Amino acid sequence: MFNIIVKLILTMIVSALITPFVRKLAFVLGAVDNPNARRVNKKPMPTMGGLGIFVAFNFAAFVLLRNQFPTHELLALTTAECIIVLTGMIDDIRELSPKLKMLGIVIAGTIVYFLGGIKMNLVVIPFLGTFHLGWLSFPITLFWIMAITNAVNLIDGLDGLATGVSIIGLTTMGIMAFFFLAIPNTYVAVLIFTLVAALIGFLPYNFHPASIFLGDTGALFIGFMISVLSLKGLKNITFVTLVIPVIILGVPITDTVYAMLRRILNKKPISQADKHHLHHRLMQLGLTHRQTVLAIYGLALIFSFVALLYPISSTIGNIALTIVILFGLELFVESIGLIGDDRQPLLRTISRIVKKMGRNER
Repeated sequence: MFNIIVKLILTMIVSALITPFVRKLAFVLGAVDNPNARRVNKKPMPTMGGLGIFVAFNFAAFVLLRNQFPTHELLALTTAECIIVLTGMIDDIRELSPKLKMLGIVIAGTIVYFLGGIKMNLVVIPFLGTFHLGWLSFPITLFWIMAITNAVNLIDGLDGLATGVSIIGLTTMGIMAFFFLAIPNTYVAVLIFTLVAALIGFLPYNFHPASIFLGDTGALFIGFMISVLSLKGLKNITFVTLVIPVIILGVPITDTVYAMLRRILNKKPISQADKHHLHHRLMQLGLTHRQTVLAIYGLALIFSFVALLYPISSTIGNIALTIVILFGLELFVESIGLIGDDRQPLLRTISRIVKKMGRNER
């Protein structure tokens, strides 16, 4: 264990040392994020920072911790990673269409499914029984990978936001993998913490005021890795193992779901960008750049602490916990106007009930 910890620290150092070189390379290749109406940066910023994370992670996987991981699975995963990183790099340099980016994710997801054997096979639902997915296994697995990858990509809007939220989520996943979930080997937890180490080494350059952005190279890579690593504990899905990753990734998933809902209600294309994401709303309410990032870190920590309660609760307790989380989340979303200031059905219902109770007391 001590040997692994030392190598994880070395991974952090490698990530920290390589990032300045990636920053210079980004300028050379033209991977620069120029200010515009949707951006918060006031000057041109190098992107493609995820390349340093990718290199540090794979250096650790193939050199420092090589004896920890199965060769076949690692090679399949690395091949898929290369597709994702290449897609992100092209987008950072020349800007790909959403369809082409999605194609890159689909190709990478197909590789880990067929070559790596990373997939969902069956679902166990309380009170209903076990359902074998059969031919649905592939599309459901692919949907999971695309959804999580895009969720992380969408939240990458402020300095250090996606990086920090991912560190919190992955750390929780690693704890789950090591102590709670029924995974045959601890190598999954080691792989997760290796990615955490690479992210920690990058964070000082990415936290506000950032000197380099993750770019799509980093956001797609991190999102893809989170989706695949979470699948390692979902081969035979129970209610708990299905809900836990969703709760852990509550921040990016919430932002994505409500962004889609907001655009549907406003009759806008789902892929159309706007400035009404979670971080935008918090800044519009008066928080500074850094305060917004730290507030969302706090929200991510709450989700992670809640996720840790699931393995030690009963089935009824887990269902009740999920209902409470959904209720509290809806209250929070409506209170900050994530869908719109005029769309607050739950708050209005509560307000009417409180007023009615007040009249009855009089």
